Amino acid sequence: MSKKIPIIDLFAGPGGLAEGFSSLNNLSREPIFSVKLSIEKDNAAHKTLSLRAAYRHLKQIGTPDSYYDYITGKIDRSSFESLPQIRESMDLAYNEARNATLGETPHQDIDQWIVNSLQNEKDWVLIGGPPCQAYSLMGRSIMRKKDPLAFEKDHRHFLYKEYLRIIEHYKPAIFIMENVKGILSSTHAGNLIFEQILSDLSCFNSDVQYELKSFVVDNSEGKKIIPKDFTIYTERHGIPQARHRVIVLGIRKDFSYKNLPTLDMQAAPTVAQAIGDLPKIRSCLSKQQDSYELWKEALKGTLQHLEGWSHTYKKELKEIILDAIKQNQIDPSHGKDFIYGRLDFANMPEHLRTWLEDERLEGVIQHVARSHMATDLQRYLFAASYGSYNNISPKMKQFPKGLLPSHKNVNGEKIPFDDRFRVQIKDTTSTTILSHISKDGHYYIHYDPEQCRSLTLREAARLQTFPDNYYFEGNRTQQYIQVGNAVPPLLAKKLAEVVAGLFNVKGI
Repeated sequence: MSKKIPIIDLFAGPGGLAEGFSSLNNLSREPIFSVKLSIEKDNAAHKTLSLRAAYRHLKQIGTPDSYYDYITGKIDRSSFESLPQIRESMDLAYNEARNATLGETPHQDIDQWIVNSLQNEKDWVLIGGPPCQAYSLMGRSIMRKKDPLAFEKDHRHFLYKEYLRIIEHYKPAIFIMENVKGILSSTHAGNLIFEQILSDLSCFNSDVQYELKSFVVDNSEGKKIIPKDFTIYTERHGIPQARHRVIVLGIRKDFSYKNLPTLDMQAAPTVAQAIGDLPKIRSCLSKQQDSYELWKEALKGTLQHLEGWSHTYKKELKEIILDAIKQNQIDPSHGKDFIYGRLDFANMPEHLRTWLEDERLEGVIQHVARSHMATDLQRYLFAASYGSYNNISPKMKQFPKGLLPSHKNVNGEKIPFDDRFRVQIKDTTSTTILSHISKDGHYYIHYDPEQCRSLTLREAARLQTFPDNYYFEGNRTQQYIQVGNAVPPLLAKKLAEVVAGLFNVKGI
């Protein structure tokens, strides 16, 4: 198969969906899909997107050492892009990955990019998902509480109409629209938004019509699909994260296909299997002088809070905390943008290792711990020790009184955000990696009490199934936001396998 199926990616973020589709090969080990255009408004995410697009072009001719020199910090981006063997791939990448804002960039510009990228191809695939802040449970709760009127007027409620406009005008054979599970219950002016979206997707004001299908339930003709049937639970499909997303598959009614399989079920790797091979590093102290010794002294302060704490397994937790403070095997550093050394993937399931590993990398990138206040580090150490012993993250009422944060209502009968300090349990899948990870690490505490920290960018990326050679641009906050907002690329590859089957192509 020499002809690749064109892909256009809207609201692309750092490229999670595109990574999955572009990674699927046919039985001859040739790519089935080709990303022709991706559009992303955020500058940092666009830099990530364009770099990955260049990587795909370079990979076809043999990825040069200079790519690894860049992502490991030996050269900067300007030097990388100016290299003769890189220039052509970067030109192609910038032609593919566009930094533009759907809903603001003139339609004629968007349309010209689409026309140029499709080259009159009729059977192509549209992927992407409108921004979810107006639909997520947390996002809409915060926005409604802050300013209900502004929430109702938020233009992001209707950015999906930009997606619809492109479907109606350019009639892809297949489209995939992704969003948060909260969209199922999101309302605007008293009406359920998702029901309106489904209605709009199934009835255009033109000659094109689509069948709306689910990736996970029986799509037999005549079977009624209800909104919740579009929900995909990623932990049921080999992803080490409990990430629940609504994904709609649209098939143009005149597009001929034999059958529509559902996603294969696959056991999910645990958190420890996904990130346990990464180098052990310590957190840092913020708002005061930091050193390895001062850090250990701060951790010792956890013990004093256990003195007045009466609990059935106080003795056991104290022993775990004491063992953690000894720090016998930990690197006294807090990580680096590149840590040299071969990783041991022995405990990782083969399907995940094959997907993540790049032997040419010879180490791990973007594995740097955050800094935290001493009081938060003590809460982290307690939470990680509690989780290690009980295989569950503690709620606020389980914390010793001295470790409770000085928030109002924290001692009340009903505590808002009772799980505000949430440890990831090593023997289960992680909780959902959200963009909120960019604000603080309280919801993403590492399971290992010795390290006493929140997840690094690379650990969050691993749980999202970004390959180890996937480099995120921008400052740390921007990097975390990109990872938190993305579609897990390995899940995207599984979606691509289903779509390839509709085109009568077998993917591997």
